[in-house]
Amino acid sequence: MASEGSVSEGSKLKSAQLLELVKAHLATDAGKELQQKIGFTYQINIAPKKIGVNEESFVVDLKNLKVYKGKCEGKPDATFSFADADFIAVSSGSINPQMAFIRGKMKIKGSMSAAQKFTPDIFPKPSKL
Repeated sequence: MASEGSVSEGSKLKSAQLLELVKAHLATDAGKELQQKIGFTYQINIAPKKIGVNEESFVVDLKNLKVYKGKCEGKPDATFSFADADFIAVSSGSINPQMAFIRGKMKIKGSMSAAQKFTPDIFPKPSKL
């Protein structure tokens, strides 16, 4: 099954390393809180430089507290597309998600109400990547 193993294996993206931290974060009590508070499934497509070019896909499943590399097994509540650096900026809170969307640094498909709950709060407070 796609949910086993390393999220960042075989990836050169900094975002994959961050998602590895999210996977560990969801295994803590914070994960249970996020499950109750948010409970959505997100597919995240991340490209090294330009959205849509050589993208890698990841799933952050806050219903089942899983993070894995690959396409969503069902239909995600929302799908995001980012360049690697922009995903890091949004997830760390250094760029506002709404501004990233307005500036075209983040593309969203699916439920906008689910997308609005995908905030930097989901991510563990980073030590440096």
